[in-house]
Amino acid sequence: MMRSLLLVLLAASSTAGAVVIRADVDDAKYRIPASGFPALVDMPGEGHGVLIAPQWAITAAHTLPGNAGLKQITLNGIPRDVERVVRHPGYRTLPQELVNQAMNSGEATLIVVFLASSDDIALIRLKQPVTDIAPVALYRQGNEAGQIVSIVGKGATGTGARGHDPAGPNRTELRRAYNQVTGAHDRWLCYVFDEPPAALPLEGMLGNGDSGGPVLVQTEGQPALAGLASWKVVQGHVMTARPGRYGQTACNVRISHYVEWIERVMGEQPDEG
Repeated sequence: MMRSLLLVLLAASSTAGAVVIRADVDDAKYRIPASGFPALVDMPGEGHGVLIAPQWAITAAHTLPGNAGLKQITLNGIPRDVERVVRHPGYRTLPQELVNQAMNSGEATLIVVFLASSDDIALIRLKQPVTDIAPVALYRQGNEAGQIVSIVGKGATGTGARGHDPAGPNRTELRRAYNQVTGAHDRWLCYVFDEPPAALPLEGMLGNGDSGGPVLVQTEGQPALAGLASWKVVQGHVMTARPGRYGQTACNVRISHYVEWIERVMGEQPDEG
């Protein structure tokens, strides 16, 4: 039951789709080949990350496996061994008490408040540098609000008219969609899935399984990583609502807020003791 609830509340399962698209646009226009964004990390099972340095990837912390730890990620179809994982010290797992309350009442406001107060970000150091893929630069500016961004993912898909099935599947074909940032503050940058005719020509919304995937801003003709898919606000009873419908808001880890932490961690020498 907890997994089902998280599938509704988050942009991924409790361990982590592809993008939810406009109902009036052919799905083929959203699909892209793997070469369209080779720096996309596939986490085990579902969920994503992004290569940001030859030996470092970044993801949403809630995509990481539990006690078993993270042994490998996949880049460009090739498994890459993981040396270590660094979760942000401000990341907190969702308490079972809040899950139980939401399941009983159908109301998830307290969970949304909890998610908004957590630092849902983690870094992954690989055992060997990646030499066949160019890393993606971090977006450092604080002017994300109002910008058009692209979102990329392989998880659950559907249309804004109906949303997508919260039970999956949460890994499908690679898609890219666009949206406009409506707000950027502290940890988060957010956007709304607008209904046509107000929507962008290829507007979309992250789906379950897209967590940790990129929110990209074009800078001097190159994509820069402005955010990581994290969670979304779903209206209605949390156990029966359809994620990904028009009017829903998605919130994404705001990279510009974490640049100092990211660079500090990547520059540290691991403790050998």
